Amino acid sequence: MAEAVLIDLFGLKLNSQKNCHQTLLKTLNAVQYHHAAKAKFLCIMCCSNISYERDGEQDNCELETGNGLSALLKEFEIVSCPSMAACLYTIKQKIDERNLSSIKVIVPRHRKALMKAFIDQLFTDVYNFEFEDLQVTLRGGLFKQSIEINIITAQELREIQNEIETFLRSLPALRGELTIITSPLIPDIFIHGFTTRTGGISYIPTLSSFNLFSSSKRRDPKAVVQENLRRLANAAGFNMEKFYRIKTHHSNDIWIMGRKEPDSYDGITTNQRGVTIAALGADCIPIVFADPVKKACGVAHAGWKGTLLGVAMATVNAMIAEYGCSLEDIVVVLGPSVGPCCFTLPRESAEAFHNLHPACVQLFDSPNPYIDIRKATRILLERGGILPQNIQDQNQDLNLCTSCHPDKFFSHVRDGLNFGTQIGFISIRE
Repeated sequence: MAEAVLIDLFGLKLNSQKNCHQTLLKTLNAVQYHHAAKAKFLCIMCCSNISYERDGEQDNCELETGNGLSALLKEFEIVSCPSMAACLYTIKQKIDERNLSSIKVIVPRHRKALMKAFIDQLFTDVYNFEFEDLQVTLRGGLFKQSIEINIITAQELREIQNEIETFLRSLPALRGELTIITSPLIPDIFIHGFTTRTGGISYIPTLSSFNLFSSSKRRDPKAVVQENLRRLANAAGFNMEKFYRIKTHHSNDIWIMGRKEPDSYDGITTNQRGVTIAALGADCIPIVFADPVKKACGVAHAGWKGTLLGVAMATVNAMIAEYGCSLEDIVVVLGPSVGPCCFTLPRESAEAFHNLHPACVQLFDSPNPYIDIRKATRILLERGGILPQNIQDQNQDLNLCTSCHPDKFFSHVRDGLNFGTQIGFISIRE
C-alpha cells in the first residue's frame, strides 16, 4: 500500500466541461477511497504559471473548482510551482519530512516517461514508485486516454538535467556559510581543504546541509550532491569536471592515477595538475598527503580497519614508488574524525590497537574499549619514516571529534545509517 499518492496535473487544462470535472472527481474519489486510510500524504501537482510553453505550444495550467471538487480538494495538498523540478523537489521535501518511501504516481500516459526521468534524477533507490494512468484532456477536448510516450531522448534528458541544475543553484545555503578547513603545513602550490556540514542545500536532518556523497541507501540524490560539490569547487577554486572520490572498501588498496582504476580503493595518488582527489569521512579519517618537492599528492580514507591495514603508509609508499618522493618531504594532514571519547570496538578488535601501542586504547579491560584511531595513524606514519613535525593531527578544527560536534560535522556513530559525508581534498594548481 502506498504511503504517499501524487496526482500529476502539471500543465493540463482542467476546463469547466462537465465530463472533465466528473473524471477528475472520479479519480480523486478513488484515491481517497483506496488510500486515505493508510496513505500519510495525498498531493496534487500543478503549474503555478497561468500558461507555459512546450514544443512551441501553450498549455493552460488551471485548477478550477466546482461540481463537488472544492470539498474533495481539501483532502489533498496542492503543490503549485513554475517548473517540474521545483514541484517534485518540494514534494520530495514533504515526503522526506514524513519519512515516507512508498509512492504511487497517477500520471497522464503521455507524461509518464517524462515523470520517470525527473524522478530518476531527484530520488534514490530508498524510494519505491508505482505508476497509474490518469485520463486527461489535451487542448480543450474531453478527457480521454492519451498515447504513452516511452522514450526520453538524449536531448530531452539534458534539458531535464539542466532544469534541475538551474533550480538547485537557486536554493539558499542551509545551516550557515560554506566552511573549508585548511592546514598551514601544505604549501600554496596545492589547493586543499576539509569540508564541514554547513553551506550546502541538503535538507534532511542527518544530511544537512553540505553532504558530499550519494548512495542507493541515502535520500540525497546525486543532483543535490553535485550542486554541493559545485559550490565547493567555486569556493576552493578547483575544476569539478576533474574531481575523483575514493571508492571505499575499508582496505589498503591505492589507485595511482594514470594506471587502471581498481573496482575499489581507499587511497589515491597523482602528480597531474588540475586534478582534484578526495577522501570521504564521517568518523573515519580523511587524510591528505602532499610533496611540494616532487609536486605530488594523495588522499586516503582511514577507518579502524584501514588504519590497522596501514592505508596511510600504503599511500606514502605509492608516492615514493611512483613519483620518487622522499619520506622527509611528504607532509600529512589528518582531517576531522571520531575521537576516543566516542568510538568503541569489541575487546577482540581493540586488542590489535593495544598491541600497536597501549596509548591507542582506553579502558582496555572493558567489553568495548575506546579507540584512538588518530593516535594509531600518527604512530604508524612515524614508524614508517614520516617526520613527526610533518604530521598535523591537532590544531584548528582538525582534532574536533565528529560525533561530539553535530553543528560542524557529520557522524555515522552519532547519526546512524543515513549519515552525511564530509571530505578531505587536494589538487596541484595548474
